[in-house]
Amino acid sequence: MLFKKTLLSSLLISSGLIAIPALADDSQELEELRARIQELDQKIRVLDRKNEIAVEEAAAKEKEKPVLVAGEKGFGFKSADGNFEFRLRGLIHVDYRSFGDDEVNGVKQIDGFLARRIRPTFEGTLFGKYDFRFTPEFGEGVNRAQDSGNTARVVDAYIDARLEPWFKVRAGKFKPFVGLERLQSGSDIKFIERSYVSNNILPNRDLGVSLHGDVLDGKLNYAVGVFNGSVDGGENTTTQDSNIDKDYAARVFVQPFKGGDSALAGLGAGLSFTYGDAEGTAAVTNLPSYKTPGQSNNFFSYAGTVVSDGKRLRWSPQAYYYNGPFGVLAEYAEVSQEVRRTDIDRHDTLKNNAWHVTANWILTGEDASFKGVSPKSPFTTDGKGWGAWELIARYQENNIDKDAFSTAAAGPGVRFADPRTNAESAKSWAVGVNWYLNQWVRLAVNYEETHFDKGGSVNNAGAATGGFTDVRDRDDERLLFSRLQVSF
Repeated sequence: MLFKKTLLSSLLISSGLIAIPALADDSQELEELRARIQELDQKIRVLDRKNEIAVEEAAAKEKEKPVLVAGEKGFGFKSADGNFEFRLRGLIHVDYRSFGDDEVNGVKQIDGFLARRIRPTFEGTLFGKYDFRFTPEFGEGVNRAQDSGNTARVVDAYIDARLEPWFKVRAGKFKPFVGLERLQSGSDIKFIERSYVSNNILPNRDLGVSLHGDVLDGKLNYAVGVFNGSVDGGENTTTQDSNIDKDYAARVFVQPFKGGDSALAGLGAGLSFTYGDAEGTAAVTNLPSYKTPGQSNNFFSYAGTVVSDGKRLRWSPQAYYYNGPFGVLAEYAEVSQEVRRTDIDRHDTLKNNAWHVTANWILTGEDASFKGVSPKSPFTTDGKGWGAWELIARYQENNIDKDAFSTAAAGPGVRFADPRTNAESAKSWAVGVNWYLNQWVRLAVNYEETHFDKGGSVNNAGAATGGFTDVRDRDDERLLFSRLQVSF
């Protein structure tokens, strides 16, 4: 019996049946291990997903993070999606002006340095559609012929809603869409001072609202607006308007070959108008004075008893052409203004006009354009870059209606301006050179010479009570300008 049991046990052990409990234990451990591995795998998957979510959230936050900006458009910051942006820009013009030994009707002209413009600009975009601009002026005073010190003022303060490319609304204080050269930035004008068209005839800046836009892929630009109204070449302040009626402005400008490869791709032409009703008083005449190119003297002013007395209409054909390094810009402007002498109740409509042609040639081969010059090789002290060099030339005239000096009917007393001190016309030619060290710094030198018709007193004292038939020409103005420009 014992032998049989031993044999049976041996057979069971050899057959592996006796190891069933041990195998069961191993299987249980394997199952537990498998469960733990699955649990760890699940945890790893959860951790991986958490990491993915963290990366996605970090990327999302990075997209929302404001972006700091520093470049040719100034310094600032903007939202990652570009819908909100703020920029700080600036323009500084420091001039030296020399009149040589010239005198104007016996008055010695003063040479010297001048801070012509000191303009920080705060601008930006809200909600991707609403641009704003605020520019104060800390440079030269507004009335340059009279101011003895600086007069800080607001130059630009407006918001521009870009609702559609063809429908934009600008409101506040800004340049009316009228003059071509006036619409150039102060950092892009070719000569140190703008032409008679801009400075003496067409409005500078005004308060109002304007609709404007581009159609036909930018080939046609239009603008219409209503403004308080400013005198010829004038800039309105931000105070309450002194004139009951308003001025209306309109402009159309076409670039029919824009975007093409034609030699005419840089051609643009337009026509603008302003219309209003200006009623002046002894305190506020609503009449201009016309400045010489040096901006220090007036060559024409109405008599003290003359005021605006009705309709004022301006019109201005304008054009430019740019092809490679060559450019030319031309404008004509005429103003028709009703005036009245309050002391003798004499009424008339006077027409004054101005025109200019300005040409530029970039010697270093950069492309000329309406928006300035960007040097291919900015200036470096090691001689590897010399910046961009540009030659410029201009001829311009400003002509006064001869009826302003009329001696008809009641004799000398009917005049609206005294021919002994006010010229009938100013004719100027100028040449210059611009050196663009880089896109932010420019050095400029201009020479301008102006000849006047009449306005230089009478040769014989007896004519002072008669018809002023022997009035001398006003002394010529010869002016050497120089300027350091820093803009960003």
